[in-house]
Amino acid sequence: MAVYDYDVIVIGSGPAGEGAAMSASKAGRRIAVVEAQDAVGGNCTHKGTIPSKALRHSVRQIIEFNTNPMFRDIGEPRWFSFPKVLKRAEKVMSNQVMLRTNFYARNRCDVFFGQAEFVDANTVLVKGTAKGDETLRAKNIIIATGSRPYVPSDIDFHHPRIYNSDTVLKLEHTPRTMIIYGAGVIGCEYASIFSGLGVKVDLIDTRDRLLSFLDGEISDSLSYHLRNNAVKIRHNEEYDSVEGDSHGVTLSLKSGKKIRADAFLWCNGRTGNTDGLGLEKVGLEANSRGQIEVDEHYRTSCEGVYAVGDVIGWPSLASAALDQGRAAAADLTDGEDFRYINEVPTGIYTIPEISSIGKTEEELTAECVPYEVGQAFFKDTARAQISGQPVGMLKILFHRETLAILGIHCFGDQASEIVHIGQVVMRQEGEANTIKYFINTTFNYPTMAEAYRVAAIAGLNRVANL
Repeated sequence: MAVYDYDVIVIGSGPAGEGAAMSASKAGRRIAVVEAQDAVGGNCTHKGTIPSKALRHSVRQIIEFNTNPMFRDIGEPRWFSFPKVLKRAEKVMSNQVMLRTNFYARNRCDVFFGQAEFVDANTVLVKGTAKGDETLRAKNIIIATGSRPYVPSDIDFHHPRIYNSDTVLKLEHTPRTMIIYGAGVIGCEYASIFSGLGVKVDLIDTRDRLLSFLDGEISDSLSYHLRNNAVKIRHNEEYDSVEGDSHGVTLSLKSGKKIRADAFLWCNGRTGNTDGLGLEKVGLEANSRGQIEVDEHYRTSCEGVYAVGDVIGWPSLASAALDQGRAAAADLTDGEDFRYINEVPTGIYTIPEISSIGKTEEELTAECVPYEVGQAFFKDTARAQISGQPVGMLKILFHRETLAILGIHCFGDQASEIVHIGQVVMRQEGEANTIKYFINTTFNYPTMAEAYRVAAIAGLNRVANL
């Protein structure tokens, strides 16, 4: 059996693994990357972030074509099947794989395709590579294996009409009706995608409101627009059983309700990919959701072994995972650019999309912080009127006395882009991080960014009237 020596072994090639490998390589370390799939990119590229966002973009284009009167000069509204829309996502996925393969090649990282298993704290056995089993040794090992959908044992996910958020990408037809169980980020995103394709969706939420970590007003807006697109939202429900037959799926709820649909999509939680790693051989143990505990330098309790990305839990975002990987690499190479990732913007790609950073109104109220609100509604901005995307708003929360920005919340087209302007300002010091920045800065006109100036003026007017 071949044995290879490296400085760092990275298990997983998703955003977290990529960030760790690229950074450690640039610091002069010799890197081995182990990937369980047959191409780099991890679940982010093949099953999660990239395919779902590419799907969403295509569905948005379909909605615009079918609802914009201008396009009637071209032809009548069209119906598009899910498999046809999925082909566009597959092209994006292949482009991402090619891009990331080049990253590893340029940075001279050796990639091994196979299943990784710990032998000890400095040794990893890679099973099933093109050359058979191979052994890698290194001073440091970074676990970046990501996560997969949590699947309860009492639901038959082998049934052809029952899916999770990974297997739904193999859906070969477009159902007329669908039940989506779990109204978290992934569930809400897929509810938007399928309802945009004309599928009648029942969205089952185990809580009393959608995405309760969001600002209440933003959560309410999402609920309204999902319902406006014929999504039936059922709160405070839990499943009792899920039974599939040749014609559809029946969901029985503990409340006594029964719901029937052509297909069932499970979107309720994720599990870290730690089974099969042999964590017990290095004295590590994952929790009930397969997640590994780390300190604020992404170090596990086993010396020399780090863990980053979805496999450590919060915030389970590709953006944060990439930065966590870079941070772990900085720590093990004694780099000066280490930072603990704790300020992460939320990006939710529903239709319309949502993004936020900082405190919500509910949090500020609970903390007795004297805050005020500045709002700009997209329907009143020229750029939104021009683009035909009037739905949404920008909301700035700021301290009533110091005027420091406390939170940015955006709902509508390009929300995940717009929020970064506020994020940059929030990180400044002195008067540069107050709401006055937006009034004392000239924005291009017409732009969506101009909403910051409109919201700032509205907010300061509310303070002036006290």
